[in-house]
Amino acid sequence: MTIQQWMAFGVLGAALVLFVWGRWRYDVVAVFALLAVTLLGLIPAEDAFDGFAHPAVITVAAVLIISRGLLNAGMIDAVVKAISPLRGRENLQLAAQCVIIALLSGFMNNVGALALMLPVALQNAYRDGYPPGKTLMPLAFASLLGGLVTLIGTPPNIIIATFRAQQTGEPFGMFDFAPVGLLIAAAGLVYLVILGWRLIPLNRNKGASGPAFVIDNYISEASVPAEAKAVGITIAELEGLVDADIAVVGLIRDGTRRLVPAARLRLRTGDILVLRGDTDSLKSMIDAGGLALVGDGDFGREELRSDEVDLYEAVVGPGSPLIGRSTSMLRLRTVHGVNLLAVARQGQAIEERLDKIRFRAGDVILLQGPRKDMPEILQRIGCLPLAERSLGLDRQRRLLLGGGLFAIAIGLVVFGLVPVHIAFIAVAGLYVVTGIIRLNELYTAIDWPVIVLLGAMFPVGAALEATGATGLVAGGIVNVTSGLGVAWVILILMVVTMFVSDVINNNATAVLMAPIAVTVADRLGVQSDPFLMAVAIGASCAFLSPIGHQANTLVMEPGGYRFGDYWRVGLPLEVVIVAVALPALMFFWPP
Repeated sequence: MTIQQWMAFGVLGAALVLFVWGRWRYDVVAVFALLAVTLLGLIPAEDAFDGFAHPAVITVAAVLIISRGLLNAGMIDAVVKAISPLRGRENLQLAAQCVIIALLSGFMNNVGALALMLPVALQNAYRDGYPPGKTLMPLAFASLLGGLVTLIGTPPNIIIATFRAQQTGEPFGMFDFAPVGLLIAAAGLVYLVILGWRLIPLNRNKGASGPAFVIDNYISEASVPAEAKAVGITIAELEGLVDADIAVVGLIRDGTRRLVPAARLRLRTGDILVLRGDTDSLKSMIDAGGLALVGDGDFGREELRSDEVDLYEAVVGPGSPLIGRSTSMLRLRTVHGVNLLAVARQGQAIEERLDKIRFRAGDVILLQGPRKDMPEILQRIGCLPLAERSLGLDRQRRLLLGGGLFAIAIGLVVFGLVPVHIAFIAVAGLYVVTGIIRLNELYTAIDWPVIVLLGAMFPVGAALEATGATGLVAGGIVNVTSGLGVAWVILILMVVTMFVSDVINNNATAVLMAPIAVTVADRLGVQSDPFLMAVAIGASCAFLSPIGHQANTLVMEPGGYRFGDYWRVGLPLEVVIVAVALPALMFFWPP
């Protein structure tokens, strides 16, 4: 091997180790790999950032924006109505939810589709009394299966299509993935609905059934006597008198009840405070503020609601600013004007002090806040509402407009009139012009770590090709499989890609494995299409661990899963996929 090849393998090996280690986020690792191949002279410095202008990167960003637009337009609300007649029939709910999320994932980001369906699945589980863990892992896996069907269903498909364009001058089309992808998705969904969920150890799964919150016993009333220390101080100052988990969730003054009173409101003699807290916290507050206990144990959710204020159950979403932080750090009432009343994790209400809890993705929280502002507040704090929402006339029009624009773009791409990245960027722009997406949402809709990863890894992949390192790997595969048929080589390539995707990001897997697939096909003197398709399938089938894909990570906490639960369900699924995919590839994409 040449010195350049040794350096290329060294950079790649170091990047893979860091990807698996997980100490640094994958986009940071990719940027350091890009800097390494540039500083070592493996690619020209002027080409270092060409990857960020790559059509695949632009397309992925556009798909993420379109996914947010379809969410805003109310697509999920319309879809959820279709499964409302299945209340009380958990197995049919599981089947319907898996099919719906697979269909959605074919045309929008699969993590986005899962984030939309996650609150629905949790709500159905809590309402009908079965563990959320029964449905959440099948939903995550179904979202990955649905992405196999179309060009835009998952970023690896877009990446593979661009590699094909580099080889043949023509990328894979919008539905070129469908003949094989539909068969895999169908077989995978049948497995998940009939057998897969039964392999989840629900008997110890913490995603318990039943109501997540019981707050009636934690609400009390206390009055402010004339001689009380609390007279003249603000609510925020009153709460700051004690190191206890207690909050003022309401105030009665002159016979008028105010819920979620402002933290800066000053207390007067005769005010009655509605307090949320346990017995010890309540005693500390009464002693410190000189309050007088009026009553306790006689309040429920209705006493915490009014025409202007309501209670909202929501799920902490992926990327939420709440993750890793406590309520004392976030100052939810001061900054956002809401009270946190309860937190549930893995289906169980958390009994410890709320101000000490650090939020995790998938936590279910109960908030008290203003009706008119709550949708915006939930979006700001990265939470997904559990309650079903109505699809009003205005939202129906936005759904028709958003869906219509998206359908036109797909039609233009299918008939070859406009490149996919141009068509989808145009749709994203029209979503902004028509108000389907607000300007401040335009950039928050994009998963920037994925964009940075792709933009950085394309030049790294180019360095491997330019130095001949890709050829060495491909030559090794050809030598190892010497004497075997082409089908066996495709099988080995698919399985290897699957296992690599289980430990590093699936997009990085596609970028690294695609040139190897093309080179192997060239060495064998056959068409590269089935090899590229095998890599696309393998890169998107990360079912053995929670770190293989963001969708798997998202359901781990709310489902109450352990690391080993994934391979119990995922390994048989990968066997099913390989058994269906290989003959389908040989039939639809003969080498």
